[in-house]
Amino acid sequence: MLAARQHGVVSRGQLLALGYGPDAVRYRARQGRLHRVHTGVYAVGHGRLSARGRYMTAALTCGDGALVSIHSAAVLHGFLDSARALIDVTVGGPGPRARKGIAIHRRQSPHPDDRVTVDGIPVTSAARTLRDLAAVVPARRLERAFEEAERLRVLDLGALEAVAARRRGKRGATAFALLLGTAIEPDLTRSELERRFLELCRAAGLPRPSINAVVEGTEVDFHWAESGLVVEVDGFENHRTRAAFERDRERDMRLQLAGYRVVRLTALSLRRPEAPARLGRLLARQPV
Repeated sequence: MLAARQHGVVSRGQLLALGYGPDAVRYRARQGRLHRVHTGVYAVGHGRLSARGRYMTAALTCGDGALVSIHSAAVLHGFLDSARALIDVTVGGPGPRARKGIAIHRRQSPHPDDRVTVDGIPVTSAARTLRDLAAVVPARRLERAFEEAERLRVLDLGALEAVAARRRGKRGATAFALLLGTAIEPDLTRSELERRFLELCRAAGLPRPSINAVVEGTEVDFHWAESGLVVEVDGFENHRTRAAFERDRERDMRLQLAGYRVVRLTALSLRRPEAPARLGRLLARQPV
């Protein structure tokens, strides 16, 4: 049944296409078999909607081609949680007027590659959702969405590049490009990360650290004895297992208990504009 596939909701247009006449639709509404949720959209059998039913209702209410998008799409894809009450829907062209409980975003008709379904709900693709988020959420929240998309193994680098090209010059392009560069860049080896870190130190005029030094019986990536600072550079590959993650945390704890300050840096953090200044401030602090 159509309503079952659509989380309990149908549109008037769908009912008419199935052969129900206008009088038949009105009769079923009077009998309580159809419950109006929005203009032209009904819940079948009862008026209680699941979260998925609310998303489907929003898409149906906004007409053919409408897509659940932005924050709401991120929730459906599993990238982010959101307490946002409004459901974001993107429509091509003029679209409908305002609807209660729905934030309508009017855009040029989304590219066919930007359209997917999640549990039968029309929604912007993972790549388009991430690109849309770049325009409206803080950098750290965008990073978390990218990280979760990577964990779910839904990052398609070709699709990310394509949507970046289609949305070039639009709001959020710079933030998206930064994260896109990180996603596209292959996992760096330890030696490559170490080389980048030494280049950062040299460019910032910072003193050269000891490399792969043994501190408290443990080999560390970089060590400044004068400031008691230890820096470890981590690639994603380093922590693909729980054992490796736990082992590094245990080692950090031992070093900190011995009085050292331990900082872990990733490839992304090395690329941040503020990285040299932050490292300089760490070096300027005296050991406890």
